[in-house]
Amino acid sequence: MRTRLFRTLAPLVLVTAGLLGSACGDNTAAAPVSPTTSQQAPQDAGHARLNQLVGEWTAEKSTFVAGGTPENPIVTRDAVSRWSWVAETGGNFLREEVTGTFGDRPYYRLGLLGYSPVDDRYEWSTFDSVTPLTMAYRGAKGSANAPELSMTGEFTDPGITGPANVGKSVPMRTVIRLESPDRTVMELYFTPPGEPERLADRVVLTRLG
Repeated sequence: MRTRLFRTLAPLVLVTAGLLGSACGDNTAAAPVSPTTSQQAPQDAGHARLNQLVGEWTAEKSTFVAGGTPENPIVTRDAVSRWSWVAETGGNFLREEVTGTFGDRPYYRLGLLGYSPVDDRYEWSTFDSVTPLTMAYRGAKGSANAPELSMTGEFTDPGITGPANVGKSVPMRTVIRLESPDRTVMELYFTPPGEPERLADRVVLTRLG
């Protein structure tokens, strides 16, 4: 009985004590509050550069592989790209979400763009509804001050560059050009085995509003 009574009254005692403390001018520090984005530490130059991407954009996407060709790309004009800082990471990563259509199918892409202060480079990973694998890219160390963001990686080809390359490693490169506050161009290049680098995908972002 005593135990039950204590459990019932304890919360009331704590609330009452808090009210009395406030009424008597108690200066005890308040419980910590989770920081908001505005309360986070100031950005370094590498992260601050990416602020230009934050917001909502129309995305005109031209795809020259996976059913498209250099002469006849698959063109998507109804896509929308939304960029925002991921507050839960302390504002260290920028998230892109794209929705639209690819040919006659719904299209979705999630991208995470970050800056590594230790390496002074940008890093980019994407996950979409067309390619059944993670596409991950890293810039060269010390490359963050270059006019464009250029990041490289490789993937195991599921047939995107042709049946002959299924299962083979294909080098790839993403280039992001922050041309103005209202226009950004993103290009993806592949280098299939025995071939020169070729443009695989281009997205032109135009700011909405």
